Amino acid sequence: MSAGGIRRRGTRGREIERGCSLLRDEAYQWWLTIKEGTQPERLTWDFYKSAFQGKYIGASYINARRYEFLNLTQGGRSVAECEVEFLRLSRYVRGMVATEYERCVHFDDGLRYSLRVLIASWRQHHFSALVEKAKITEEVKRVECQNWDKERGKNKKDSKPSSSVMRPKKKVRSGGPIRVGAPVAPTRITLWGYYGRCYSGECWRTTEACLRCGSIEDLV
Repeated sequence: MSAGGIRRRGTRGREIERGCSLLRDEAYQWWLTIKEGTQPERLTWDFYKSAFQGKYIGASYINARRYEFLNLTQGGRSVAECEVEFLRLSRYVRGMVATEYERCVHFDDGLRYSLRVLIASWRQHHFSALVEKAKITEEVKRVECQNWDKERGKNKKDSKPSSSVMRPKKKVRSGGPIRVGAPVAPTRITLWGYYGRCYSGECWRTTEACLRCGSIEDLV
């Protein structure tokens, strides 16, 4: 008998020993009780997991993990991150992914469409091979996108006009006479107090001129 009363069975026996060694206090006492009431040939790894989950992992928790698995999609994850999540949740749906082919189908269906169409012709019956194909395709696509972005940025930069090109300035004519227009005398505006108005020239009232034609002779 090994730790916790479970028999050694190669690799699985070592896994069971490690699992039992993690039990402490109440959990360990619970396992001793289960072990004492169970036939030795039934003390297997599957029995241990089933008993432990039934005791410490409620049905609602398991159902929630199953729901997560059924709705698992890659989203913004990388293929490697999606693989880790797939393996974690697949422990709660052993019956749904009992074979390698079923695991491949579920994993492939959860990948992004843009990636899934590229590996559609490489449908694998081995989960590890499918994951490796998806990782390689994802990396190739990532590099292609980076090269495309660099090329597009380069073309955009080349299409911009150079800042060193200056518009030619108008040439100033030299060696000849410069024409200057005649100066314009400013018009003087005077405010006359008789009417409170501003107008140019003399006030006809002060010169005693005719208010109609401005002539002085009309008053003689």
